Amino acid sequence: MATSRKPLVLKHRTWSALALAVSLTGAGAVARADALSDLREQTEALQRKLNELENTQRKIAPDSVVTAGSTPGSFRLPDSSTSIKLGGYVKFDAVYSDITQGVDAVANQQTVDTAIPVGPTGTPATNETGELSLHARQTRLNLTTSTPTSYGNMTTFIEADFFGADGNESVTNSNGLRIRHAYGALGNFLAGQYWTNLFDENAYAETVEFGGPVGEIFVRQAQARWTQPSATGEWSVSLENPESLFAVSGAPLTAGSATAFRSDRDHYPDVIGRLKWKNELGTFNAALMARNIRIDSATATEAKWGEGISLTEVVPLGSDDLRANVNVGNAIGRYQLSGFFPDGYVDATGKVRLAQARSAYVAYRHFWSPTLRSSLILSASGTDTPGGGTFNGFNKSARSAHVNSIFSPVPRVNLGIELIGERRTVVDGDFGTLRRVQFAAQYLF
Repeated sequence: MATSRKPLVLKHRTWSALALAVSLTGAGAVARADALSDLREQTEALQRKLNELENTQRKIAPDSVVTAGSTPGSFRLPDSSTSIKLGGYVKFDAVYSDITQGVDAVANQQTVDTAIPVGPTGTPATNETGELSLHARQTRLNLTTSTPTSYGNMTTFIEADFFGADGNESVTNSNGLRIRHAYGALGNFLAGQYWTNLFDENAYAETVEFGGPVGEIFVRQAQARWTQPSATGEWSVSLENPESLFAVSGAPLTAGSATAFRSDRDHYPDVIGRLKWKNELGTFNAALMARNIRIDSATATEAKWGEGISLTEVVPLGSDDLRANVNVGNAIGRYQLSGFFPDGYVDATGKVRLAQARSAYVAYRHFWSPTLRSSLILSASGTDTPGGGTFNGFNKSARSAHVNSIFSPVPRVNLGIELIGERRTVVDGDFGTLRRVQFAAQYLF
């Protein structure tokens, strides 16, 4: 059988189509290769940029940025080894008293024992009963710094509140800022204004109101202090700002003739030494003070040395604690809360006499829960009165009681209410009382 075979013949259009397909295929491959090359170059450029940034970051010195400081809550500025901490709180107080102590009087906003009006049968009732005061003057600002040195840390502390110059309550309530603390310390040496070394500030009772119990030591003043740690605590010695307040008897010796006199002839600093120790029972302090009580006026020129002793304790009782303070001496006058007693008495002949004074408080704080606590604080103070003069009108004794509850719904917020009762008695037997209820809201930062 014969088979017929025809030769394969491609037309011109077919060849053209094949050529175009081959051409496109080659072009696509070239395009893909170019795209991959561009992507590779872009990736390499990006990597070079990242390397440059990383190298730049490595070159930045750690001291050129703000970092965390050496103490909790502090920060360190660029190119500095000093840690800085800002602190303080905002505090609102609502105070209702059963008596008023004058228009815009600070004694309506905090307890000032020396300002309680007195009379033969108690506080005079001159149609001035009842006073409500709302304020935020206890609001506080402070700044702490710490810098390492070859002598140990160099620290500074500055604190102020708004119990300075009194404002008025008519429009803006613009109360003045005042210094509370301002000191520097290098190692064991402190110089500046701080709490007196006669008292351990950690032993203060917790109150809602700003004044505190009548029997406490309460002085902030300029001083130079050395503190030396020991195996069980520390000891400290300080030289502190002297100031003498006198009760001056009149002549002839008539009732009401006594006047107050503040000396401007202080020659020696108040010298105070304090021993602080801790054991399984708690923390204890014993302080001894020597003062030169001096007057130099047209009618009297004399000076005497006096002394004072202060003892404090803070004893933990489970989650609760017991705080106590006892003070005694013939030179603790202005160191009492509100400078309650004179430092010395000038009799009718111009002689300086010193009188033995005593004061104390005890405070028990109970925690009902981690967020709710209450304190009961009882306090008293009194002084002898020297002979040789009449000192009517000057303070003889005081009593106070505080009971409060403080609720902390979240950390750094305190909501408190407190009941306060006080009694002031003067030398001639006149007395006055104060009853007060206070609410406060405190926000710490």
